[in-house]
Amino acid sequence: MAYETIRVERLSPALGAEVSGVDLARLDDRSFKEIRHAWLEHQVLFFRGQKLSRAEQKALGQRFGELHIHPAAPTDVDHPEVLCVRTDADSKQIAGYHWHTDVSCDLEPPSASILRMEIVPPTGGDTLFASMYAAFEALSDPMQRFLTPMRAVHSGERVYTQRYGLTAKPRGDDRSYPVSSHPVVRTHPETGRRALYVNDGFTTHIEGLEPAESRAQLDFLYQHAAKPDFQYRFHWQPDSIAVWDNRCVQHLAVWDYYPEVRQGYRVTVKGDRPLA
Repeated sequence: MAYETIRVERLSPALGAEVSGVDLARLDDRSFKEIRHAWLEHQVLFFRGQKLSRAEQKALGQRFGELHIHPAAPTDVDHPEVLCVRTDADSKQIAGYHWHTDVSCDLEPPSASILRMEIVPPTGGDTLFASMYAAFEALSDPMQRFLTPMRAVHSGERVYTQRYGLTAKPRGDDRSYPVSSHPVVRTHPETGRRALYVNDGFTTHIEGLEPAESRAQLDFLYQHAAKPDFQYRFHWQPDSIAVWDNRCVQHLAVWDYYPEVRQGYRVTVKGDRPLA
C-alpha cells in the first residue's frame, strides 16, 4: 500500500514503526485503513503527541473490533473496557514483568492492544516488544516441524493472583480463572504467517510431554523468544500510544524507575481462537 494520509517510519528489522501526520481522535476511513495495513505489516505501531480521552481511546479501539473486558483486573465503572496501568512507590508488582501476550489464557485471546501513556518517569519505564514471527522463523527446520503440531496450556491464575492479590477473582458467573489450550505455533488469521505462541506469563505446560520435557522445551523457547534480534525497545513520552498485535507480538515492561510514577490506560480488542 502507498501511504497517502500518514507517514510510516520503520524502526527495526524485526518489528515496529512510528506513525506520524495523523490525529487519532479524528480518524477518517482512509487514514484508518492505512494504519491497519501498517499495523499488520510492522506488528506494533507507535504514535507521539496523541491526547485522547478514555472515550476517544475506546473509539479508536472499536475501529479494530469489539472491545475486550479484562477477566480479573479492577476496572472503571464508567469505562470497564479501559484498564488503568499504574506503578508507584506503593507498588509491590508491575504489570507485564514477564514476557507475554495479553490474556493468552482466554479461549479467544485479544487481537490488538492499545496503550496510551499519561505519566512517565524522568528516566526508564520503557517497554520491549518482540516479534514472534521472527522467533519462529529463526528456529531450525527440524525444530519448526517438531513444534508445529503441539499444543500448550495457558492459565490466568498465577498472573492474576500475583498482580491483583490472592483474593482476586474473575468477574462473571464462572469464578474460575481462564484456562485454554492453544497451538504452540499459531497461524495469523490475516497475514497467514506463523508465529511462536507460548509465553512466560501465561503458558504452564505443553500437552503430551512429560513435565520435565515440557519445562525444558518451554525454558528454551522463552530464552529464544527473548533474543534481542527479535526486539524493539520503546521509550515512552506523555501522550505516546502503542498499538500491538497480540497474535504475533510479546512485550515486557521494564521496572527500572522505582519509586517514580508511571501511569497509562489500555484497551484491548477481542480476537479469535488461535489456529495452527
